[in-house]
Amino acid sequence: MSEQVGVAILGSTGSIGVSTLDVLRHHTDRFRVVALTANRDVENLFQQCLTHKPLFAAMADPRAAERLQDRLRIDGRPVEVLAGMAGLEQVAALPEVDHVMAAIVGAAGLLPTLAAAQAGKRILLANKEALVMAGPLFMAAVRQGGAELLPIDSEHNAIFQCLPSGFVTRGLDGAGVRRILLTGSGGPFRLAPLDQLPDATPEQACAHPNWRMGRKISVDSATMMNKGLEVIEARWLFDARPERIEVVVHPQSVIHSMVEYDDGSVLAQMGNPDMRIPIAHALAWPRRISSGTAFLDFSQLARLEFQTPDFDRFPCLRLARAALLQGGTAPAILNAANEVAVQAFLERQLRFTDIAATVEHALTRVSGHPVDALATIFEDDTLARSAASEWIATRAAGGVR
Repeated sequence: MSEQVGVAILGSTGSIGVSTLDVLRHHTDRFRVVALTANRDVENLFQQCLTHKPLFAAMADPRAAERLQDRLRIDGRPVEVLAGMAGLEQVAALPEVDHVMAAIVGAAGLLPTLAAAQAGKRILLANKEALVMAGPLFMAAVRQGGAELLPIDSEHNAIFQCLPSGFVTRGLDGAGVRRILLTGSGGPFRLAPLDQLPDATPEQACAHPNWRMGRKISVDSATMMNKGLEVIEARWLFDARPERIEVVVHPQSVIHSMVEYDDGSVLAQMGNPDMRIPIAHALAWPRRISSGTAFLDFSQLARLEFQTPDFDRFPCLRLARAALLQGGTAPAILNAANEVAVQAFLERQLRFTDIAATVEHALTRVSGHPVDALATIFEDDTLARSAASEWIATRAAGGVR
């Protein structure tokens, strides 16, 4: 390669961002870190700037950006610091940037990821919400901007690897695809007695048996809302009808997802549960580079299990599929209410089983609309957050906890 590929990481202090920097650290001849962003974690972003020497750093919190700028100035580091959502959008569209790792968790990642699409970047998509909230608008921006979209979620990256080249132009029918099978571990409560789930603690919910993730996505894994969001994401990533997307519980997290073809063949992507594998794949695609991950040892695989998900245990999965079928802003409403409910659970203001109840309440209270503009999406997002917050306050006032 004659020159380095410029990389911007949106959400560099989170688990995906840290894993991305670890992969890049092994390939400094191929890639250069151009920009790093965070919300308000000044200390970790400062240390990343010292280590990786980006040209730009951006913080969503303007006060945090001021503190970072002061730290860098005192240390004599020539890093340009940007602030607010405008700063995140600016670094995503920089001419020095070729690849954008979109790893900001939640709705906050939508606008900067959209800016990367409009600027025609290669987007390494780890932010589910860009597609969950604004699937048709986001995919239109990808096409119009000439961007390249590569999935980072281990499940969607696995599907991408199992699909034939050129499936985008031929479609799933033209590629002979019958079903997309998203695997999920079932999280820490897969076998827990149902009557114990109301009293599950944040610590228990975040203790994933296979993956090490941030707290929000760990709770989403425990409720399997993450799998519901991935079903919605897969619908847009692969232009797949909802009935063609199925979820399979696979506790070992070795098979990351599968594609079933019309002739009965099933292709599966396997590997150790380490996010550096899909990150390395998307960074170098269509080539392959080392991810720094341990290789799979088949002699240690005692068995691989598969189960049908239980909607009584995982009602969030049912709610997500219902929102997908309803269409419009229903997935955005689902996502907003879930973000509020998960935060309340992590702050011990809500029982674990009331996460799904909060989401269902918001879906009932807020009428969805066609996804025709970002303003419509954000309006319903705000309404859903209000409905969820009111519901949570009512539950707390009633002495549920």
